[in-house]
Amino acid sequence: MAPRNKEQEQEVLNWIGAVLGEPVTSAAYEDYLKDGIVLCKLINKLAPGSVKKIQERGTNFQLMENIQRFQAAIKKYGVPEEEIFQTADLFERRNIPQVTLCLYALGRITQKHPEWTGPQLGPKMAEKNERTFTEEQLRAHESELNLQMGFNKGASQSGHGGFGNTRHM
Repeated sequence: MAPRNKEQEQEVLNWIGAVLGEPVTSAAYEDYLKDGIVLCKLINKLAPGSVKKIQERGTNFQLMENIQRFQAAIKKYGVPEEEIFQTADLFERRNIPQVTLCLYALGRITQKHPEWTGPQLGPKMAEKNERTFTEEQLRAHESELNLQMGFNKGASQSGHGGFGNTRHM
C-alpha cells in the first residue's frame, strides 16, 4: 500500500471545495469523505443527475451505498475501473491513498468533458496533436527509407576482399 500524501489529500479537498463552492473542511480527509455524501455531490456537480439518491444520514450500510453510487457514477463518467477504490478502502480506512488516486483520476477525466469548465485537479492532459500530410510529403521519404535499410540501388559487396582470406575447401 502506498504511503499517504498529505499534500495531495489537501489538493483534493481544495478541488472538491472549489467544485462544490463550499469552504474546505477542517475534518480529517477520510472522515470528510467517509459517508460518501460529499462524493455524490461532487459527481452530481461534474455530471448533473449522476447520483439520483443521496443518503444524508442512516446506517453504515446506507452510507456505504452512497460510496457505491459514486463509484458507479464515476465509472460511467469515464474513470477507468482499475483506478476506482473499493468501498472498504474509504469506509474502513483500508487504503486511503487509493481513494486519493481515484479522485485524481476523476479530476483528470473532467478535462475530457468539454461541458465541465470548473476547477481542475492535477496536471493538464496533453491535447491531441493531429497532423495532415500531402501525398507528396508522404512520398518524399521513400527514397531515403531504402538507403536507411541498407539497400543501395544494386550495390553489392563484391570486390570487398579486404576482410580476411577467402574460404578454401
